[in-house]
Amino acid sequence: MRNEGDAPEKSAGQGAGQGSDQLPGRVLVVGASASGLSTVEALRRKGFAGGITVLGDEPHVPYDRPPLSKQVLSGAWEPERAALRAQEQLTSLDAEFLYGETAVALDVKARSVRTASGREAAADAVVIATGVRARRLAGQDDLAGVHVLRSLDDALALRGDLVAGRRLVVVGEGVLGSEIAATARMLGLEVTLAGPLAGPMALQVGPVVSGVLAGLHAERGVSLRLGEGVVGLAGAGGRVSGVRLASGEVLPADVVVVAIGGIPATEWLADSGLTLDNGVVCDAYCRAAEGVYAVGDVARWHHEGLGRLLRLENRTNATEQGMAVAGGILGEDRPYAPVPYFWTDQFDAKLQVHGFLPADAEVDVIEGELAARRFVARYRVGGRVTGVLGWNMPKQTRLARQEVVDGLEAAPAPSH
Repeated sequence: MRNEGDAPEKSAGQGAGQGSDQLPGRVLVVGASASGLSTVEALRRKGFAGGITVLGDEPHVPYDRPPLSKQVLSGAWEPERAALRAQEQLTSLDAEFLYGETAVALDVKARSVRTASGREAAADAVVIATGVRARRLAGQDDLAGVHVLRSLDDALALRGDLVAGRRLVVVGEGVLGSEIAATARMLGLEVTLAGPLAGPMALQVGPVVSGVLAGLHAERGVSLRLGEGVVGLAGAGGRVSGVRLASGEVLPADVVVVAIGGIPATEWLADSGLTLDNGVVCDAYCRAAEGVYAVGDVARWHHEGLGRLLRLENRTNATEQGMAVAGGILGEDRPYAPVPYFWTDQFDAKLQVHGFLPADAEVDVIEGELAARRFVARYRVGGRVTGVLGWNMPKQTRLARQEVVDGLEAAPAPSH
């Protein structure tokens, strides 16, 4: 096991890009995800004319995940609208998309992947884009009415229960749980948001903004049962009837959503020889081994600006990392060291975050006012700006991003 911050060592003679002057003739992407599609599109934009195969474990064309907890769940969008590209656009990529093919093993030396159906696919470069799977509570699969929300099918199943239900309990006060609570409340359900932290998205935005978000949810009728852990589910006749708190109290529910984070989908790589530790561990070029790369939610790579390993679960990173990996496959010598960015929409609030928002950061408002729910907040650690958060102030937030860039460039050089 390597220490935190370490990354895979380069093989003898391996450069920063593909590892030799010879470019690959074929690329295999495992995961028909946003990051996988971004990799394919970037390869074609950069002039790669070789063969490309994409394995997807779902029956759907690549689709966008952020709308699942909002537009798709609310019914504002038909499911097809979540598709990332029209079929003719996918066809124009001249790539082989194989759907319903779940990867079960990777031979790193041969750069070949075996699927559950017995199919074998090999290439000169392999890109792992298998994302994460939703964490679950013990016993939830034995009760009807308990959902996770990761896939398009998950969103449609949950919507079916919300339309028929009256009382929803969301377990998990993070970004996804908070979004689901807001969407369900706008559909007219009685909604309770439960979790161990003090406020919605407290881990992602810190106590100051979390407090403002809590006020918004409470004002819109969400019951906040936060600061206490969930220990299990209650059921009757094979269907969920409530959520059990650590105190023993049971929150009544017709429908429950478990939104307690994701686990990198790396089980299929257990015998591959790759370093697996909260994701596929990669170097600064998102390379896990010679000719093998990882992108998106499953990738844990060495961020040179921070001097440590980093794994991000957001839509922007999926796109940008896919583009970076395409460049690496084609021999570009550029470490991937982005300023992270994510956003969330809840009720009439749009929050946009650039950089990192540590829980111990000093927070000050540089534009607008917290009480007006229209502001830009700056996060500093040791006098250095690590992140900015905008609430319904997109233009001002983009301008403030430069302070994060400057702060990252001024970060202490990583120790070796």
